[in-house]
Formats: sequence, C-alpha cells, structure tokens
Amino acid sequence: MLDLPKTTAILSASLTEGLHIGAQLHALIDGQPVADLALGNARLAPAPTPMTPDTLLLWLSAGKPITAVAIAMLVEQNKLRFDDEVATIIPEFAANGKDKITVRHLLTHTAGIRGMDLAYPFATWEETLAKIYAMKIERDWTPGLKAGYHAHTSWYVLGEIINRLTGQPHNEWIRDHILQPLGMHDTWLAMSPQQYHQYADRIGYLHDTTTSPPKPIPNYDTELAASRSRPAASIRGPAHDMTRFYEMLRNGGTLNNTRILSQDMVHALTFRQRVGMFDHTFRQTIDWGLGIILNSSHYGSAIPYQFGPHASASTFGHGGSQSSSAFCDPERNLVVALVFNGCPGEPAHDKRLRATLKALYEDLGLA
Repeated sequence: MLDLPKTTAILSASLTEGLHIGAQLHALIDGQPVADLALGNARLAPAPTPMTPDTLLLWLSAGKPITAVAIAMLVEQNKLRFDDEVATIIPEFAANGKDKITVRHLLTHTAGIRGMDLAYPFATWEETLAKIYAMKIERDWTPGLKAGYHAHTSWYVLGEIINRLTGQPHNEWIRDHILQPLGMHDTWLAMSPQQYHQYADRIGYLHDTTTSPPKPIPNYDTELAASRSRPAASIRGPAHDMTRFYEMLRNGGTLNNTRILSQDMVHALTFRQRVGMFDHTFRQTIDWGLGIILNSSHYGSAIPYQFGPHASASTFGHGGSQSSSAFCDPERNLVVALVFNGCPGEPAHDKRLRATLKALYEDLGLA
C-alpha cells in the first residue's frame, strides 16, 4: 500500500472534529490495491468497537448502481428492454396515469414519482409497493422531460421487476449473479437475522453526528433493517468489496475471468443518457447514466456528490447520503470506495468528501 499522508490527515482531522466516528477507504490503480484504510470506530455502544477493513458498513444510495447492473443483465438476457413500459411487467403500476413510465425513466430519475413516506423498515415489501402503485405522477411532470432524484420509490419498482422476471427475490438474485461471482462475499442487500448476529461486531453503525454525543441513526443498522431489502439504500459491506464491483465496470464488465456484462452494456450504463437537465431534488444540473451519476463538475463547483476536483471528465459512480462515495475514474485506471459512518449534515459532508478525494488524488500522484 502507498503512503497517503494528506488523505490520512484529512480523515483524522474530520474524525477529531466529530464529523464521523470512523471511516474506510479502499482504492485500486490498474486493479492493484493502493489504499486500504480503516480509522476510528465502527460503533460506540455498548463499548467502542474499532473500525477494520472488514467492517460491514451501510452504503445507502452508493449501492444503487448494483441494482442498475442487475437490470442491465436482464436486458442482455433479452428479458427486458430499457424502453419497456413498467406496466407491461407490473400491471398494477399503471394506476393513476403511470402507464407510460419506462424502465429508462426509473433509471434516469425522470419518472416523476419521487416523494413518499415508505415506513422503512417496518412496512413489508408488499405494503411498500402498494403505496407506490397508488401514487400519481407529480404535477407538471412529463416522464422523461423533467428530472429529479428519486431516493427510494423507483428503486423498489426496479427490485420488483427483477422479482417478476427471474422468479427469485431480487436480493437473492443479485447476490447469486453479481455479488458472489465478483467475490463480494460480505456484501448484502438483505441478510437473515442469523447472518446478522453471526457478523456481530463486524457490523458498523451509521451515526447522526449533528448531535453530541453521536447517536446511531434509528432503524438503519438493526436486525430488522438488515433483513429487509431496500434496493436504493440497503447494501452493506466493506469498502474493499465495493471496489471489486467498480473494477468489474472499469474492465468492461469482467473481473477475474467472470463476465457480468458486455463492454457495450457498461458503455450504455455510463454514457450520458440524461444530459444538461436541472435536477429538481438536488437543485443543480447533473448528468446521469442509467442508475449511475456522471461527473458533472463542468456545470459548476457546487454540484453535490461528485468525485473531487481532480477527477477526470469520464468519472462515474454514486454517493450515499452524507456518508459514502464509490466510483471509477477510467482515465486514471482508478477505483475508489470511501465510506464515513457519520452523517454531519449536507454542507459538512460535501466539504469533507471534496477534501478527502482531493487529498487522495494528490497522494496518488494523479492531480
């Protein structure tokens, strides 16, 4: 591993400042590990538990591209097309004028069904979908012509598409066809209570660090939450697992002689499918692939959940709310997975993320 003095200093300073109680960072260049950091604690109660490279942490929305890849695999298997109307697969979804929404609209956050209290993790999968089926498209929204980040709703629908087309629960199908083949053995969309307890202290908690002392965010890292898949946000695992996923994408869909996608499909996922559209959730202009955020720094310096000031224009990935970022910079042959287990508010996280990624590129000689 390389010495990363600037990066370690930023992570340590943020830790001292109380922005998080711990962090993991794993990075590859040309497929070779160059960073494997674990600082601070995985949890504080009932006693401090040190963070390790093998701690399982919640990735929140940084896990969305895994579900997107699952959908892309079904497209390559000719079970689905991106421009299929969702209602042809899930007839119930057509209720209240949603019959023209396509899979592509879901993946590009242009469907117009953003906001709803889905009562996670207490509502069942079926109860959650029933709420989404009953939704109306937002006022003054034509699917495909208006954009706004959909935090959860559309991703439940994508999960249900996988359920219906494969005949297998989406979390199990994703584990069997993506996570296990890539060697991401400690990464899960959902795990049984027995598996949750077997991991024991290896499961880290995501904390609200706007409070003093920091407190675990309610209903995020409990046995119940870990057992209920939320395709937008329930992936948990160590950072070194997430870099395997992005290394597969960097290699054109293959890792260690295991092919997940074709090179053409990787290009489709990371191509600018949504260009120059104002995002009505983030209140910024952001370009999108299919379920993947693309480097949009050319629109200004305030774009959230980007990849640092030194990332190349072709960088793609995804961030998790106030906590994580995983991405590939193909021009630098670089893959990075970074997760903090503290949510300090959007401004503080944005500053922390930019500073850490700036320092990482500089330490790696890529600035």
